[in-house]
Amino acid sequence: MLPKTSDSLFDQSYYKATANAPLKLHELWGDHHADLVVIGAGYTGLAAALRAAEQGLKVILLEEYFPGFGASGRNGGQLIPGLRWDARTLIKTLGKERGRAVFDLSLTAQKRVLERVSKHHIDCDLKPGHATMAWNEDHYRDLGEEAESLARDMGYSDIEMVTPENAKSVVASSLYHGGMIDKRGGHFHPLNYALGLAKAAEAAGVKIYSNKKVIGFKEQKNGVWAGVEGGNVFAKSAMLAVDSKMSGLDRRLGGFAMPILNYNIATEPMGEARAQALIPSDMAIADTRFVLNYFRLSADNRLIFGGGEKYLPSMPSSVDEFVRKHMLQVFPDLADVKIDYRWGGAVGVSRNRLPHVGQSSSGRTWFAHGFSGHGALLTTLAGEAVADAMAGQAEAYQLLANLPSKPFPGGTLLRWPLHVAGMLYYAMRDRL
Repeated sequence: MLPKTSDSLFDQSYYKATANAPLKLHELWGDHHADLVVIGAGYTGLAAALRAAEQGLKVILLEEYFPGFGASGRNGGQLIPGLRWDARTLIKTLGKERGRAVFDLSLTAQKRVLERVSKHHIDCDLKPGHATMAWNEDHYRDLGEEAESLARDMGYSDIEMVTPENAKSVVASSLYHGGMIDKRGGHFHPLNYALGLAKAAEAAGVKIYSNKKVIGFKEQKNGVWAGVEGGNVFAKSAMLAVDSKMSGLDRRLGGFAMPILNYNIATEPMGEARAQALIPSDMAIADTRFVLNYFRLSADNRLIFGGGEKYLPSMPSSVDEFVRKHMLQVFPDLADVKIDYRWGGAVGVSRNRLPHVGQSSSGRTWFAHGFSGHGALLTTLAGEAVADAMAGQAEAYQLLANLPSKPFPGGTLLRWPLHVAGMLYYAMRDRL
């Protein structure tokens, strides 16, 4: 069983309660040397470390708590193909050739995750299918236009439109005006995927050290140094994979993404019949609101539901009450159902909602963060692409590194108030 922490928003999660057997944890003491030091044992860091070790590098991975402790072990478990930008925006902004290349690369993220699950026998409750449900009639028309663009511009045929009349065959709620199914999407137990990657990385030779915060990091003349209390790692290069905590390692990089808090609840087991009546398709569901609801069924017939608007860094007084009201808006018949688990955490959101991937001017420090709610798939892609680039295979990395990115105005100091103002505006548009 995973150790108890001081973070109640992790310790009360459904994922921790149903986690597979974890690795034996080791703390770093003394001086160590490696080809690559990876900081952060979420999907990005684990994927980068695993891939680099498979390519013959000596890799040390440092994690403040244990693998999957952050967003990788707390997210909604929704496997959503593509990027936050839709096909039309990719083509309009990047041009048809480059937009298609970026989209095609993003689709490999799903393939990479499925291959890791299969190759390493990761037991993570994997299920197929993802549906985006329209909040209103205008949103439904927009989904239809996106489906047309995907087929025409991207050659993507795994989309199926759901008419308003058939919406309840996907999710039994009266709120939705049709939707769009992505057959390559799906959902899984996110913490167990992280633990599975960690075991695969360790088996490949990665040394994983946990339970100590990195208190210092810098580039040196011939490499990099990362320090924890009582220990040091000297390596030829580094991979920073801490997502929402990037400011703690590099203040400049931290200005390209900001931590946004989100919260989830899991109901008591409802039995197969009642659970399937809620989501007959058994797909992962997200709606088209700017501040969206997202939900799915667990392997043991619970409803896992995330939703709500939280603009300030303080947590709500009651996560149950905060999320439950949104669940009941979608499923009013669940008023009698008990909430067994509640949890939350921070996700790194970039200014334009695209991942920020790159390296320092010296070439010794690599980074990937700001996955903006699409991290369940894109993180494995980014981690592997960085490791491949280190080995001289940089095609995927270059596509990611050349995505447009800008820091938030005002850096880490002013990003919160400016973001709050923007979120309030779009949340009001949802209501209107």
